[in-house]
Amino acid sequence: MSRFAGRTRVTASGRRNIRRPLAASSSVTHLDPATAESDDRMLDVVVIGAGQAGLSAAHHLLRSGLRAWDDVVVLDANEGPGGAWRHRWDSLTLGDVHGIHDLPGLPLGTPDPAEPASRVVARYYGAYESTFDLPVLRPVAVASVEQRFEEHDGFVVTARDGRSWRTRAVVNATGTWDSPWVPHYPGIETFRGRQLHTHDFTAATDFRGRRVLVVGGGTSAAQFVLDLDRAGVETVWTARTAPRWTSRSFDQEWGRAVEASVSARTTRGLSPHSVVAATGLPLTGMYARAIRSGLLVSRGPLLRLTPAGAVLAGPGPDGRGVPAQGEADRLLDDAAHARVRVLPGHAAENGDADAWEVPVDVVLWATGFRASLGHLSRLHLREPGGGIMMGTDAVTVAKQPGLFLVGYGASASTLGATRAGRRAAQAAVRYANAAKTETEDSVEPASA
Repeated sequence: MSRFAGRTRVTASGRRNIRRPLAASSSVTHLDPATAESDDRMLDVVVIGAGQAGLSAAHHLLRSGLRAWDDVVVLDANEGPGGAWRHRWDSLTLGDVHGIHDLPGLPLGTPDPAEPASRVVARYYGAYESTFDLPVLRPVAVASVEQRFEEHDGFVVTARDGRSWRTRAVVNATGTWDSPWVPHYPGIETFRGRQLHTHDFTAATDFRGRRVLVVGGGTSAAQFVLDLDRAGVETVWTARTAPRWTSRSFDQEWGRAVEASVSARTTRGLSPHSVVAATGLPLTGMYARAIRSGLLVSRGPLLRLTPAGAVLAGPGPDGRGVPAQGEADRLLDDAAHARVRVLPGHAAENGDADAWEVPVDVVLWATGFRASLGHLSRLHLREPGGGIMMGTDAVTVAKQPGLFLVGYGASASTLGATRAGRRAAQAAVRYANAAKTETEDSVEPASA
């Protein structure tokens, strides 16, 4: 049983918060946002997003002494708790994911690894919000964040429905789920089959009787190949490079190394690498067995789509070829190679190199996400290198005082997000306090 079940609700500072009545429920996650008008007061901090990073930040903001609703509010676009996890497909179980790290003050415990991760995390986050009386308002989709210099550098956060909040500091924790990325390939516009992204995947059984091209070199792509196969769906896996399999343990030392690697880019204003480029693919026993069976084998780079298929560079002139699989090559002996499915189709043109066109009915783009930062566009944060220049603490935006990003760059994992939430909260409190002092000092005393 999870440890968070049945906990008593207290504030993050240890005191019960009774400053504001709750609408129709004792849980802050069920406030009716339709009754919450634009708040014209100057808040200290607005947190945008209630995933791992946003909840961690909110917890530490209240621990610092800021008051829920009076000083801090969390705006979340979802209908309920769970962040991006609430949108994951049911066949993705807790045992399939890399791990969900504890939020501060409330351990996750040991839920059933066979339970869908979406349900576990939604329940955990909901219990966390309730336990600490976090001031989460939902659903609130933020449309823009602007700085008003005439208001002592305060920000105005505006929702798509027109409501707005004034705040001294903003902690942005919107993650990536709302920004799926699909690379452009020749023929993508003329392919006659179905195309969908990880973002839109619901169930493997939707594709029975079809051949699915899974595009991508990350964990989601590998999981899709296995999930679809269990449902009796034929798959073809294509990755741009050899899969980045690694036998390294995904421990805290590994996590620190990954964060340092990503921070080295974001502190220079470069865009973060993809998750798999930073972490690699864990060569677990489950994946190793699938590789030896001949199932989980990349058939090489995708060159182009045709109206009814895909042209790949790896299968060779006869559909039998298996390109390099990185560290997994050691698992592919002659017997494993013999188990790799011969692809249907025919040879295709590719200059002087071999290529193979395989007929497919569906293209599943497991090609990752980009940071969901469109609502920050009016702040003009992008650097020539394509990213946002971050401070050495990995949460402070170098060119925008008062704005802090969590779940971006080095803090994109659940472990990094938890730690970044604490750092962002501490930095936001310091900034808000300094802004208040500056405002007070700028007000001239009335003449006698």
